[in-house]
Amino acid sequence: VAKDLGLQMPALSDRGVRVVSEGTRQYFSLHGKTGHLVTAERIDREQLCRLVEKCVLRCELIVEGQM
Repeated sequence: VAKDLGLQMPALSDRGVRVVSEGTRQYFSLHGKTGHLVTAERIDREQLCRLVEKCVLRCELIVEGQM
């Protein structure tokens, strides 16, 4: 994420960059030292999408500061 935005790691936290998932569980987060998008916890496809062939988890990247 840091590389895609063209920012160095300190700039991500300075701008309040965070990942927000739909629902109450946050499946993704930003790695504090690298700025990589990582899974925040184990994701069980069978539990999330039992009856659905195509399983999609949506998330948004929020940037509070100006780009």
